[in-house]
Amino acid sequence: MEIDDLVAPLVSFRRDLHANPELAYQEHRTANKVAEALRELGLEVHTGIGGTGVVASLKVGDSDRSIGLRADMDALPIQEETGLPYASCTPGVFHGCGHDGHVAMLLGAARYLARSRRFDGTAHFIFQPAEEGEAGARAMVEDGLFERFPCDRVYAFHNWPDLPAGTVSTRPGPIMAAADKFEILVEGGGAHAAMPHKTPDAILAASDLVTQLNSLVSRRIPPMSTAVLSITQIEGGSSHNVLPAAVRVVGTVRTFDTAVQDKIEASLRQVADGVALASGTRVTVNYQRYYPATINSAEAAEEALAAAAGFARAELAPQPAFTSEDFGFMLQACEGAYIWLGQGRGGDEVPLHHPRYDFNDEVLSTGIRLHVSLVERHLSA
Repeated sequence: MEIDDLVAPLVSFRRDLHANPELAYQEHRTANKVAEALRELGLEVHTGIGGTGVVASLKVGDSDRSIGLRADMDALPIQEETGLPYASCTPGVFHGCGHDGHVAMLLGAARYLARSRRFDGTAHFIFQPAEEGEAGARAMVEDGLFERFPCDRVYAFHNWPDLPAGTVSTRPGPIMAAADKFEILVEGGGAHAAMPHKTPDAILAASDLVTQLNSLVSRRIPPMSTAVLSITQIEGGSSHNVLPAAVRVVGTVRTFDTAVQDKIEASLRQVADGVALASGTRVTVNYQRYYPATINSAEAAEEALAAAAGFARAELAPQPAFTSEDFGFMLQACEGAYIWLGQGRGGDEVPLHHPRYDFNDEVLSTGIRLHVSLVERHLSA
């Protein structure tokens, strides 16, 4: 059996998932279809891991070596605008990040390896829920993923529209940023807009806060370090002639180094305290570190590029991305690497998380080959 022979049925499988997307921890139909397909291969299948996660294991030979391959299953809360014949049947839910393609590629690799069996050891196929901001990787790890399914190394990859199809790229060290989010509540007292002297002005204080926060990275973080702080929401007020009692300021911080992450959080809290003191408002900060940085081991990144070199354009990524990925939780628990799989078609590419995005089915075979090559290389007989 050739890998290319698997593609046509996997395209149908992928498009069925696309038409029936499910949000984080609600991937029941997806998980059931995946588990059913894996059982048909004669694999040992475990469900309900970390919520709706599925893990299947394939052992060949006598070696105690092992490898994990992960694909994410969840969709996004976005209204699809592709107009495709297999567009989402669920209003407001959409596979706008290509996880339907990730599932199809890993399933294709399981099918191929179950038949070829050209390795010595155990391959674990990990289908993860809730990557999109809900930390499904952490849920699986906390549910005993690597205790129940020990892995020498674990790998995952994501389709990458900015890279041409047929390209595989990764790097040692940081590849995706840590993601923090903050919500700051600025409380005055509220008053008539014609009598501002009667209340601390929450809008003015929030404006000062936003200005200071936007200079925090440039003035508090060393130029050699890398970080992004963005304000994404400001909410307050309901009338032209009323000073609101409260204003909410929301944003995100992206970093690669925990020391920089610590410095930004501490500085943000200092700025908030200073604004409160200067304005007479009450300022409350809720700061949450929800995804760690995704840090590849040098050896695993090197192995991934070597595994791809025989069939793809294998490139060392020159720099990490400031987007985040909860695969970082798995890499905190097990050595491994995160990989970008090019899917660009050579024109104006629709980015991830866009209402008109669709996974490029032409790279299914490349993704399957990458999974298979990683297994056969790491578990060489």
